[in-house]
Parts: sequence; structure tokens; C-alpha cells
Amino acid sequence: MSTPEPAQSAQSAQSAQSGHSVSASRPDAAASSQPTGQPVVVPAPGTEPFVSLHTAVVLLAAVVIGLVIATLTVLSGAHPATAAISGLTAAGASTGVLRNLIR
Repeated sequence: MSTPEPAQSAQSAQSAQSGHSVSASRPDAAASSQPTGQPVVVPAPGTEPFVSLHTAVVLLAAVVIGLVIATLTVLSGAHPATAAISGLTAAGASTGVLRNLIR
């Protein structure tokens, strides 16, 4: 007489406690009705993030693009105010494009 595997003995012990019979021919049916042991985390109302991940990535990439353009404009010899305006323009123009590209 062989001893059952630990997974089978755990299933039979759980089925004995719950009153359900576990069929050896259909282990998938028994596994779907068994709890996984993982806690279910339900967020409280009003705790959703301020900004979605997609929005944060798009805005961060736009800021980086704006900083690169502003830096290159300053290095080319333009006035810093002109570089700031060109950087802001590049960041604003890239936001719409990045929104469509990053999904």
C-alpha cells in the first residue's frame, strides 16, 4: 500500500473539512473550488492614484524631451529665455505624440 502524495493528502483533508468529495479523475475541478490562501486586497473607496501610470510616463518623457531641447538650445548660443520657451514648446508638442505612442 503506497502513501498518497502530500498534495493529494492536503486535498482530501480539506475536502473532509468542507464536506465536499474530491474526485481523483478531475483534479482541476477540485482545485478551482479550493481557496488559494492568498488574501484578497480590495482598495478602499477614494484611494485610487492621483495620476495613472500611463499619464506619469507620458509626462516624464515629455519633461525629458523638453530639458534636452532646452539644453541643446542653450549650448547653441541662444538666450536662456529662448531655450526655456523652446523646451516648453517641445514638451507640449511631444505630449500628444507620446500619449499615442506609449500604450
